[in-house]
Amino acid sequence: MTIGGTGVMLLGCVGSFIVFVGLARLLIRRLGPVTAIAIAGFCWTVLCIGILTLIPARWGIGVVPVEQAQTQCSLDYGGPAPDGFWILPGSQRLLNIAVFVPAGALWVLAVARWRSAWVLAPLGIAALGLYSIAIEALQLAASRIGRACDVTDMVDNLMGAVIGGVVGLLLALVLRPWRRRRLAAWN
Repeated sequence: MTIGGTGVMLLGCVGSFIVFVGLARLLIRRLGPVTAIAIAGFCWTVLCIGILTLIPARWGIGVVPVEQAQTQCSLDYGGPAPDGFWILPGSQRLLNIAVFVPAGALWVLAVARWRSAWVLAPLGIAALGLYSIAIEALQLAASRIGRACDVTDMVDNLMGAVIGGVVGLLLALVLRPWRRRRLAAWN
């Protein structure tokens, strides 16, 4: 029997949220509220992506027998995708895109205050694409936990990170993190 399921995933994400609120509080005086919250939020979303993708999708599924475990990554782009979790109804592809949007947006917002943002923002989006590849490789290596490696997931995750990057750019233009505004509630 293995431990997994959406309840365990949600518990992991909610529990780690408390830690990252503390991180934001530590960074806020030095970096300002927008950048501090964006950095802590980015770290939290990256951890949650790991939790959502590397914990078995169902509780107590057991271990997949070796002869049934996946031996290579599926290259069937856009092939039959299962339904998404009850958290986000719709297709698995929509979930794969949606889960990377916040990470892309928060990364761009986190680096927007520095002049090097024009280099750091695209590098971060590319790093999120590499993170997706690493996750899929881990899913293949640990395919006995009931997860599958799929090239469609990698493309959808990168698309979500890029969409998030555009959202982050728009948020940066509105919130202007290079201007250090203080929030009374955080100080």
